[in-house]
Amino acid sequence: MTATIIDGKAVAAEIDRRVGEAVAQLEGLLGRKPGLAVVLIGEDPASEVYVRNKVRRATRAGMNSTEIRKPATISQDEAITIVRQLNDNPSVDGILVQMPLPDHIDAGAVIDAIDPDKDVDGLTAVSAGRLLAGEEGLRPCTPAGCVLLAEQAMGDLTGKSVLVIGRSILVGKPAALLFLEKNCTVTIAHSRTVNLPELCRSADIVVAAVGRPEMIPGDWIKPGACVLDVGINRVAAPEKGEGQTRLVGDVAFEAASRNAGWITPVPGGIGPMTIAMLLRNTMTAAARRADIDLAGTRQGAG
Repeated sequence: MTATIIDGKAVAAEIDRRVGEAVAQLEGLLGRKPGLAVVLIGEDPASEVYVRNKVRRATRAGMNSTEIRKPATISQDEAITIVRQLNDNPSVDGILVQMPLPDHIDAGAVIDAIDPDKDVDGLTAVSAGRLLAGEEGLRPCTPAGCVLLAEQAMGDLTGKSVLVIGRSILVGKPAALLFLEKNCTVTIAHSRTVNLPELCRSADIVVAAVGRPEMIPGDWIKPGACVLDVGINRVAAPEKGEGQTRLVGDVAFEAASRNAGWITPVPGGIGPMTIAMLLRNTMTAAARRADIDLAGTRQGAG
């Protein structure tokens, strides 16, 4: 069996297109463009690339995109003040604080200062509580992208067995809850799981989100399963020359592709979906804040 490669770029481009159409509708109803504010503290090179991509795609979708850059030396209180000012800004519908933050700043305190109705990353404690309770709210972008890609590949997910490998609050835990909302049977595995190979071999859907290069070999994958590889790991690539590197996921892609029915590549799989879901969340937040029932904005316990 040769797996169908899930093209996250193509799916994300279609989501961006639909968001752009909804944004144009909202602009006419609101009298302004929906607004996304991205806060970048420090000069982490990877973060700068991510922020640039987010700002570019938000602008392309017709949104107002504000980029707030501050040096790594600012205090935690200053960072929280920036967030609170954005909370109070009526032209800002979505707030994203780019991670990681400098070591002296408590990321949790900064995130929880975000108005949950503007929390387009879905990371505040209130957003997490809404997800757990099955209430309407903004969902974490990467896990939401995983669920959407699984639905695109497999259709109705009711009754599917899902193994989420990784228990972080960014991906693993919310992914498990989102698949539960789709009536899946979900297992969460982690570093102390003793029967991981057996669990993998019985799963219809595997979400790999542990951050360990190619830790999941191909023979762990159930024939016909859908493999969603969230991992982004940079490893040495001597075949490309001295000092060169390449990106790999948490799954051994070539070997897994021989068993899986569908699989996401790294890069080009889950990554593009994260920004697409961010833009959809921003559009959704703008509509909800104005109490506009715009087709396609509802997310959550559907």
